[in-house]
Amino acid sequence: MANVLIIDDEEMVCEILSRQVKSAGHRAIVAFTLGDGLEKALSNDCDVIFLDVNLPDGNGLEALPRFRRVSSAPEVIIITGAGAPDGAELAIRCGAWDYLRKPFPKGEAVLQLIRALQYRKEKSRLKATVALKRNGIVGKTPEINACLNNVALAVQTNANVLITGETGTGKELFARAIHENSSRAGENFIIVDCTVLPEKLVESVLFGHRKGAFTGADRAHEGLIKQADHGTLFLDEIGELPLDLQKTFLRVIQEHRFRPVGGTAEVKSDFRLVAATNRDLDQMVESGDFRQDLLFRLQSYTIELPPLRDRIQDIRELAMYHVAKLCELNGLENKGFSPEFFEALAAYDWPGNARELVNILDQAVIADPANPVLFPKHLPDRIRIKIARASLEKGRSPDAAHTEAAIPSVPFPKLKALRNSRMAELEHQYLRKLMCCTKGDIKEACHISGLKRARLYEMMKKYNVIRVQ
Repeated sequence: MANVLIIDDEEMVCEILSRQVKSAGHRAIVAFTLGDGLEKALSNDCDVIFLDVNLPDGNGLEALPRFRRVSSAPEVIIITGAGAPDGAELAIRCGAWDYLRKPFPKGEAVLQLIRALQYRKEKSRLKATVALKRNGIVGKTPEINACLNNVALAVQTNANVLITGETGTGKELFARAIHENSSRAGENFIIVDCTVLPEKLVESVLFGHRKGAFTGADRAHEGLIKQADHGTLFLDEIGELPLDLQKTFLRVIQEHRFRPVGGTAEVKSDFRLVAATNRDLDQMVESGDFRQDLLFRLQSYTIELPPLRDRIQDIRELAMYHVAKLCELNGLENKGFSPEFFEALAAYDWPGNARELVNILDQAVIADPANPVLFPKHLPDRIRIKIARASLEKGRSPDAAHTEAAIPSVPFPKLKALRNSRMAELEHQYLRKLMCCTKGDIKEACHISGLKRARLYEMMKKYNVIRVQ
């Protein structure tokens, strides 16, 4: 028996759907608002959610990603009385199972429920039978788990896979995971970076050439496509593939045959194609910069990777994993982290995603290799400045100054008194965390804080901070 949550402000709709859900042998849970619906989704381990769009406290489409992120990762069926093409597109892009317009055709809601539950059952079976080699893919959030579930599905076949996502989200890691978990794992994984293909030698690089095919070709050369025979060919940033080469490559994908430069006979290569891009290929098709027929071939299976800002909860695990690797590579003892260090990482928006995070962690480790604990101070100034500015801008609404000016009855403190009060509060908090971090080791506390032993004891006495053993 599955748990089915129905979120709609129309009692009649909830009653009809509840009756149909129960007649299908499942448990129906009803909510009339987004807030109540989210609470029930979190507490009832839901399998499927029927979600209305126009609700008293918000828009169901906008809230859809929040429902998809709950621990049970339910399938969401959008229901609305005011259907629109843009709304349907947004729903599908956000991971909705389907988009139904009220009133539903007879039996349509139950049919979609049955199909969604069948899909979940099969997905659960695959998760139970496939133990993935993650190859450095770190994280436990629903967003990253959904991508790993897609990898588990993709490795069951030899279909082409297109991996999309912003720069630095780990597209090559996922491509390698597909290869390493497939039946081709023992063969070559060949990377073709389409951004650096030499314009005049691109066909030679991909297809190879025969001796004497052009000036300087003093011997035959096996191209990258042939090197991927029986293995995986990974086309990184395929959106950069020259337009005049796209038609040629389309045939290679279809036939798995090609002719080396200067050759008279075709060569066969049994490769599995995985491509990746950070560009909008649909938009490139519309502008004439990418072939639509090639895009169709690439999209046999698509995995869209989330940006790091959408899986902030993974940052702690990512940081611990990569700092341990960096310390090992540099022959250093593994480092600890202050709570503020993780808070700083979580406050940054990471436009460069996981790749930027790894680079920043590398800089933090190198900045003070002898220090056993990483603090926000070890982060580059540009990161700390951006976090500080964002924090101040977020904490002050645009009309805050007007609101404050409108309340003259509130006593305004002297600047010096305010400064002393805030400084005392900051020093007290710093000393408590310092003692906790160093476990009461005064020598280590002096080293980290830069204070003389006498000055440290004086401040500890002033703020009544005791050593933590």
